[in-house]
Amino acid sequence: MQNTEDIETEELWERWRCEVDKGQGKERIDKYLAEHMTNTSRNRIQNAADAGNVWVNGQAVASNYKVKPGDVIQVLLDHEPHDFTITPENIPLDIVYEDEDLLVVNKPAGLVVHPGHGNYEHTLLHALAWHFEHSAVSHQPSEVRNQIDINDPAIGLVHRIDKDTSGLLLIAKTPEAKTNLAKQFFDHTTERAYNALVWGTFKEESGTIEGALARDNRDRTIYRVWDPEECPQAKEAVTHWRVIERFPYVTLVECRLETGRTHQIRVHMKHIGHPLFSDEKYGGCEILKGLRTQKYKQFIENCFALCPRQVLHAKTLGFTHPRTGERMHFDSEWPEDMQKLINKWRDYTQAIL
Repeated sequence: MQNTEDIETEELWERWRCEVDKGQGKERIDKYLAEHMTNTSRNRIQNAADAGNVWVNGQAVASNYKVKPGDVIQVLLDHEPHDFTITPENIPLDIVYEDEDLLVVNKPAGLVVHPGHGNYEHTLLHALAWHFEHSAVSHQPSEVRNQIDINDPAIGLVHRIDKDTSGLLLIAKTPEAKTNLAKQFFDHTTERAYNALVWGTFKEESGTIEGALARDNRDRTIYRVWDPEECPQAKEAVTHWRVIERFPYVTLVECRLETGRTHQIRVHMKHIGHPLFSDEKYGGCEILKGLRTQKYKQFIENCFALCPRQVLHAKTLGFTHPRTGERMHFDSEWPEDMQKLINKWRDYTQAIL
């Protein structure tokens, strides 16, 4: 087997790709993958195939497919479910769009998306559990709504954003929708644009950042860009950026993701010397650019207080509807804290011109 790589490993999905060796004999794909993938059972692979998440040369295949030399295999695995049950919590949701297959939510900053270590309650999934039990979607009878179980790994989150990042998230309400949408994310055919306020100014109007990401070996809670030879497990990541608005000492940028790694925008921007404003994890909570005066220091501290999180918003989201084939596109307004912060920088810019 050659060209083997874990395409992406995050809290929700494991993505894996390989090309079958020229000398490989015919063998069931579930057996072949169980022998070559680490920490993955044959039963888990069979479940993935049943869900349509095992592809050979771009086509979904069953567990009994016989691999052939040169086959390009792609696998998308749900992570093992948590050993606790998500119970409904009446947490308000800003639902941008909903139909019988999916919904798009505008997540506020501060809301954890998925239960995990230290966050077992009060998450977006708990809010969705409540919504699925109590919502009155006109086209969906109550007996159908009650069948939607957020604890079922075959439905739910298709991707995620950080706790302190605001913006658009896509949720699947059926196994078929989740499989289809997950494949779109896997194939990078979705469109995702983020707005971020970053430290520093740019000479160029746009650019692309390429840098493989993996956890920092000194602090496992953050990520960094690695030389692939130094860290073979680092995942390829590509971010396209362009300037939206320039201020003294900071810049408002749009970032479009070609890949979707954990903390990707935050890490990439720090890597090129432009940490996100107010991003504590990646050094953005210090005064990195500007004046040394007490007045300027107070201005920045007021800015930090106004938006005490990384200034990052998932503004747009585009994908193909899994049932109708229609191209869907959604745009969200900046949340209040980000809007006030940008206005504060605009006022400051006018004052010093």
